[in-house]
Amino acid sequence: MNGDAGFAWHVVIPVKPPARGKSRLEAPGVDRAALADAIARDTVDAVARASRVAEVVVVTAASGWPEGLADSTPPPARARPSAPIRIVRESEPAGLNAAIRRGLATIDRVLPRAVLLGDLPALRPADLDAALALAGAARLGLVADAEGTGSTLITARAGTALVPAFGADSAAAHRAAGHVDLGVAQESTLRRDVDTVEQLRAAAALGLGSRTATLLG
Repeated sequence: MNGDAGFAWHVVIPVKPPARGKSRLEAPGVDRAALADAIARDTVDAVARASRVAEVVVVTAASGWPEGLADSTPPPARARPSAPIRIVRESEPAGLNAAIRRGLATIDRVLPRAVLLGDLPALRPADLDAALALAGAARLGLVADAEGTGSTLITARAGTALVPAFGADSAAAHRAAGHVDLGVAQESTLRRDVDTVEQLRAAAALGLGSRTATLLG
């Protein structure tokens, strides 16, 4: 377990099969399924390299996980070993919140838990660490996306129930359920999720993960 036990977060990431992922993301000359897969894998790699993460739980019906999960960053460039990645299989995709609940059910409630969406290709581990440090002081925490309406991260301290409400206007839904905004900077890479080409361009300006960057050339 990494770091102080109070900050050793278990993070659930739902990942759709690439053929079903990112239906609104049509980058010219780039296969959408391959792009969705690259974005998800870059996100998982970044989360695993955050120092406050004890375990990453990927919930997916996609084939090819965990094969090929290792990041291409040379080991000397890494500050610490990556957290373990555990795969929870879905026989068929059952929806975003159902997948998240499936992953959360495999984690003891006495542990601090978080849910992060798998569409943050510019995510820097340090930005996630900063948010999780703030989450240690909140019973239920929230990071809204760059537009302010969606949620990219929700958290629950040890012993607190975590109920996902992702979908349209999820930030408002999570606030209504008791989540408080964690005060993450607006320019944080943790806020830049990607569903459209315009959002992908904004993420690229922050610096994309290696798989997504390579795919986009």
